[in-house]
Amino acid sequence: MAVVGAGLAGLAAGLALTRAGCRVTVLERSRLLGGKATSFVTGGREVDNGQHVILGCCTAFLELAEELGMRRELHLQERFEVLMLSESGPARLRALDLPAPLHLALPFLRFRALGARARMAVTWALLAARRSDPEREETEPFTAWLARHHQGAEARRAFWEPFVVPAVNAPLGAVSAAAALFVVRTAFLGDSGAARIGWATVPLARFAERAAGRLDAVRLRSAVTGVEVAGGRLRALRVGAEAGGSEELDEVDAAVIAIPPERLRRLRGLDALGVRDLEGFRSQPIVDVHLLYEGAAPLGFEFAALTGSPVQWVFTKGEGYLCCSLSSAAEWIGEPEERLVALADRELRRRVPALAGARLAHGAATRDPEATFVPAPGLHRPGPRTALPNVVLAGAWTDTGWPATMEGAVRSGRRAAAALLGTLGAPRARPAETVHA
Repeated sequence: MAVVGAGLAGLAAGLALTRAGCRVTVLERSRLLGGKATSFVTGGREVDNGQHVILGCCTAFLELAEELGMRRELHLQERFEVLMLSESGPARLRALDLPAPLHLALPFLRFRALGARARMAVTWALLAARRSDPEREETEPFTAWLARHHQGAEARRAFWEPFVVPAVNAPLGAVSAAAALFVVRTAFLGDSGAARIGWATVPLARFAERAAGRLDAVRLRSAVTGVEVAGGRLRALRVGAEAGGSEELDEVDAAVIAIPPERLRRLRGLDALGVRDLEGFRSQPIVDVHLLYEGAAPLGFEFAALTGSPVQWVFTKGEGYLCCSLSSAAEWIGEPEERLVALADRELRRRVPALAGARLAHGAATRDPEATFVPAPGLHRPGPRTALPNVVLAGAWTDTGWPATMEGAVRSGRRAAAALLGTLGAPRARPAETVHA
């Protein structure tokens, strides 16, 4: 079986197929594994292409890490706690050891990042969010939902924007109420441990490398450009080097296509898959700014959220090394690196006193112009099945119910593999020896 794309969705699908006894070859157009969750070297330092975060509710990704023997390479809070840095001073929100939603309801009443009226408004909105109206929420912009529930500028700036915008990577007015409320209900109104924040303590590429090492073959710099169909089934994939050159035809018995919608639209023979409405997908960029300080006093936090700032979150990545995350960064994606570095440095110095006497020794910016899809009102996300019985789709953009996250990618890969095995059945036996490329 072939898997097209070596992102988390493709790798999760490949692992599930391998466990079922299939022989799996992954075809990846780039030189890197991991897709949107990969790492590369810049300025002599290996960095991830974005500050990827998991939550306690990201059970599929946590299971993947366990399967790969890398659970210890994930740091996950024992209890949800976040530091909010505003221009008026810091404020902490820390969950209590109580059942949901009381674990956050009581601390929230003392959350100093919001004034008393805004705290009450958000509290009432969170209570209202427990009641679901799926038909309306799918077509309504989240800003309309916020307006109906009397969420003013302060509530949006200090609560909804820091928590929802990074999760969906889009402005509040561009996403459906359903997508935004999924985040709120899953993280804040679900299990008391659901909102715990975590991240990888090693470059994310290590997870992709470990997964790829369990598959039969991985071919990098191998771009799939089209599909060949005969008798109502996929017969072969057209494969060419990413840099150009001649194509070759790879005979396959089945395939998981785990590539973003903008690439899927360019696939020759797409009509045979019967996938519709791809033109409705739009993407949003993410910018990360990496700052290395000398002479900084102890910061006193591992990560923090910034309110009223283009920099939504900042993470401590090592001694003097801070990574600033700018989600929904259409305004900033085209800016020169030096301006992005100056912006992040200025925003941090305004809120972190420990940086007052520090010297900025190095700054760099990483950009992903098409980081994630926008879960817009009325957007149709396809499931894994296509018109061909031996082809399925995977990717965080497919209908997982989750926004474009590592969790959504892993879930999509597993779901695609299950759909393919459900149609074709698992092989009877797997040879004892496998060859890893």
